[in-house]
Amino acid sequence: MTAKLAEKEGFAALVLRLRAEGISDIDLLTAVEQTPRSLFVPPQFAENAYSSRTIPIECGAFLEGVDFAVRLLHHLKVRPGQRVLEIGTGSGFTAAVIGRIAERVLTVDRYKTLTLSAQRRMEALSLRSVIVRQADGSNGMQGEGTFDRIVVTAAFNSMPRFYADQLVSGGSMIAPLMTSENECRMVRLTKTGSRFEREELFDAPYLPIVPRLASQL
Repeated sequence: MTAKLAEKEGFAALVLRLRAEGISDIDLLTAVEQTPRSLFVPPQFAENAYSSRTIPIECGAFLEGVDFAVRLLHHLKVRPGQRVLEIGTGSGFTAAVIGRIAERVLTVDRYKTLTLSAQRRMEALSLRSVIVRQADGSNGMQGEGTFDRIVVTAAFNSMPRFYADQLVSGGSMIAPLMTSENECRMVRLTKTGSRFEREELFDAPYLPIVPRLASQL
């Protein structure tokens, strides 16, 4: 089977699984289809690119199963013209998908190795709407203005309100919160004026956020 055919079949199987969950957003699924998942997976895991399994990547990080990634983006509800902040670039897959919908995406990670790899992938896909930066996002990204959507892929013990301050009115953020020593759930916070509406979504595989830039990797 050629790589192109494997991508096509993997995506088709993904769409069937997502539809069973009630996820059928055409704009989102088109963005996923236009973002070859195998480009973001280590070569030895290429056959698992469209599986629901978690895949290890560089710097001790991991790539969520594709079902989880799309479910997360479904709940993020990104729309054309929006500005999006992602804390935790990882492989860059979610930022790349968002970048096909939103006007601008700023994605940051504490690991230089991951940001350089993600930047190369964005260039290969000609995704100029995605800005990849090595930065410590544990306290938000002050000085970058406000965002319509914020997504965080490392867990907190309580909802980080300093991120919420960087949302526009009507904006929302999704972040994982630790519910026990080894478990966490994705939570959505929507800002209306000076008030916030909180909604619990689903269990997540993320680990606690680590502050500061990585000194070596």
